[in-house]
Amino acid sequence: MMKKILTTKLPSLKDEEGMTLIEIMIVMVILGGLMATLGTKVMDNFKKSKISQAKITMAELGKAIETYYADCGTYPSELDNLVSAPSDCSNWGPTSYVKKDNLKDPWKNEFAYESDGGSYTITSYAADKSEGGDGFDKDISYPEEDEE
Repeated sequence: MMKKILTTKLPSLKDEEGMTLIEIMIVMVILGGLMATLGTKVMDNFKKSKISQAKITMAELGKAIETYYADCGTYPSELDNLVSAPSDCSNWGPTSYVKKDNLKDPWKNEFAYESDGGSYTITSYAADKSEGGDGFDKDISYPEEDEE
């Protein structure tokens, strides 16, 4: 007995309707608008995270400076004194107070450091790498200055 083979008719590609050029362009415009909106939010959050990272690193440097002060009796004349022993401190170390990498802000710039012997200030010039600035380019100082 012969087996009966079932055959099904496959749909023809000629019967399928595709998207028109106008429909594809509308989808692309919608996707572009979403990407532009989300992209700016993501970039703003990325910039905020770099500012937070700079503040955390500066606070860690502040702790290292205070430890240096306790060991040496004076604030360091430059931040490099936290990494390698200066000649004027016999009680330095025995290991560095911070790693050399911690002397740079998240934008890979050296922190600006000033000390008058009785106090100190650490400053990051942020993304614009110059003094002053507004918004995300505003300078970051530690200890934070009181804004009255």
